[in-house]
Amino acid sequence: MPGLVLFGRRWAIGSDDFVLPGAFELFVRVVWWIGILVLYTVHKGQFDCAGGGLLHSYLLVLLVLLAAIICALSAIVCISMRGTISNPGPRKSLPSLLYTRLLLYFPEFIWAVVGAVWVSDSSVHCEKTVMSVIFGTVVASWIIIIFTIIGVIIVFDPLGGKKTVYLSDGVSRNLESSQSGQLLYNVKSTATRVWEKRIRLLCCCIVQDDDHRVAFTSIAELFRAYFSDTDLVPSDIAAGLTLLHQEQDKMESCPKEPEEVLCHSPTSPVTDDLDMELENAAHFMHFAAAAYGWPYYIYTNPFTALCKLNADCCGNRPTDSDITGSDRHNFHFGSILKITGLQYRDFIHISFHNKIYEIPFFVALDHKKEAIVVAVRGTLSFEDILTDLSADCEDLTLEDVLENGFVHKGITQAANYIYRKLINDGILNQAFTIAPEYKLVIVGHSLGGGTASILAIMLRNSFPTLKCYAFSPPGGLLSKSLADYTKRFIVSVIVGKDLVARLSMPNMEDLKRRIVRIVANCNRPKYQILLRGCWYEVFGGDPDNFPTELDGRNQDDLTQPLLAEESLMVHRSPSYNALEDESHLNSPPRYPHLYLPGKIIHIVEESSSKRLCASDIKYTASWSKETVFSSILISPKMITDHMPDVVLKALNSLAQEHGACISC
Repeated sequence: MPGLVLFGRRWAIGSDDFVLPGAFELFVRVVWWIGILVLYTVHKGQFDCAGGGLLHSYLLVLLVLLAAIICALSAIVCISMRGTISNPGPRKSLPSLLYTRLLLYFPEFIWAVVGAVWVSDSSVHCEKTVMSVIFGTVVASWIIIIFTIIGVIIVFDPLGGKKTVYLSDGVSRNLESSQSGQLLYNVKSTATRVWEKRIRLLCCCIVQDDDHRVAFTSIAELFRAYFSDTDLVPSDIAAGLTLLHQEQDKMESCPKEPEEVLCHSPTSPVTDDLDMELENAAHFMHFAAAAYGWPYYIYTNPFTALCKLNADCCGNRPTDSDITGSDRHNFHFGSILKITGLQYRDFIHISFHNKIYEIPFFVALDHKKEAIVVAVRGTLSFEDILTDLSADCEDLTLEDVLENGFVHKGITQAANYIYRKLINDGILNQAFTIAPEYKLVIVGHSLGGGTASILAIMLRNSFPTLKCYAFSPPGGLLSKSLADYTKRFIVSVIVGKDLVARLSMPNMEDLKRRIVRIVANCNRPKYQILLRGCWYEVFGGDPDNFPTELDGRNQDDLTQPLLAEESLMVHRSPSYNALEDESHLNSPPRYPHLYLPGKIIHIVEESSSKRLCASDIKYTASWSKETVFSSILISPKMITDHMPDVVLKALNSLAQEHGACISC
């Protein structure tokens, strides 16, 4: 931070990002130079073979060229190590060194061509060792050149030119100016188009219709708005996440205030209710996991799943009227049977149809719990990801429901699709005709959990005894009024530091603000932060005591202002406001606050290593408030805690522990 300016445009790389890659290339170049020097010294005066004269000149020029490159790389690494993330002033000479290094690529390219021609010349008959070394030199040169080109493509920012032009024009910062307003509009429009092209490229393998085009534009606007107000490069974000994780771990090691610790006596009604819900959740989580079909079954049984599915794929299959969508070789349905333990006749309807806003689900009879279960699948395809990312808010208005409010747009449309299938196609009527005394239970994990929650709200009036279990649902789902309303019939289950359960636009804005603040206030070089962070994430240990403020910082030493504060886009974001003045934190939110549905069971590890390789994990569960999930927590397990197999393992562990206590 800020992004490096070269050739009149900004790039997605900082001036302090050349330490580690530069040091690696420097090591390779030094070893290479020593090897060529040894080769030249040993064979000096022996270049009398056919083509030896050219070889002699080639090696001499290569030694000089490598020495020049080594000097340039040494200077780049040395300069890039200076300063801090927020103080690029000591690195102001780096662009000149990079221009010098780039100029050296031209003779290197020419000499790589000369070497390739010499090696491929059939008339050359020199010593085999020399030929092999020259061949290796040519290959190494081309590998470095190719990787350099790939690196330039990766760090290229399509908006770099417009950002630089805009920042260089100090007069245009006056928002009252029509020229400034038009320029800002052009930058925003270009940014939206760039993001839309990126999304289309990622989704090039799926059939695109009007719904996709609308979703692409909406998601592109979302990304543009989120990333437009800071000049953070990817390595800045990585360093910020590392610092936040260590700061967070230091905070967690501090003793909690008494009011933060919730305790229930073993015989309290709250504990009894929790134990009952945990038992039900452990049971119904099998249905939510089964909705993923064969990918989940193979993931949890990597060595035996294919054999079992191949043996049973032709055994039982519902009639064509019971199933919609593609299920080649019957693997999906076979996996559902294996995971749930049900018989084929227990399934009322199965849908594997998958489009944007239309996700797979199945309806089955659960005789053990005497329930009609609607299980909704979570994210498993590009279409599902587009549904997740359609995060605009829309009103949910239902008859006889006073607590109308905002909901997640994409997930609501997915719930509407399943609602129409269940009601208009008579699926639920068919199920209750078979089992009229059964109750309705809706379950799902991740995207499926969010869809199940909104579907439960839609069906609540028609089925007053309805129950919903949402496993790891998205955090930005319901407005406060709807979240409070759903506490009567929805139970959400969250494990550990699950990222998805904390995902909402306000939380993402808060994370961006915290990253900008912590990297702006750390006086360590970025390479030290990243090296120490990698060691901490892999091997553990005590959090490093990185300073959180620039003690004694002399403002005159900052030869360039913080571009995270001097926003690239003229408007001031919450991140900018947070750094400039704490009073701005009380300004109206950019996005409405959305919350998790229903009552929340939070499952945490009782005692285990914080590293990924921990074993013999024990869990504890407690009722939690939605405010606990109002901030994204950084952890190596923030992704794995969301996985359905981890959720099922935690629930089974708690259910078995409760069963053992009862038997005792």
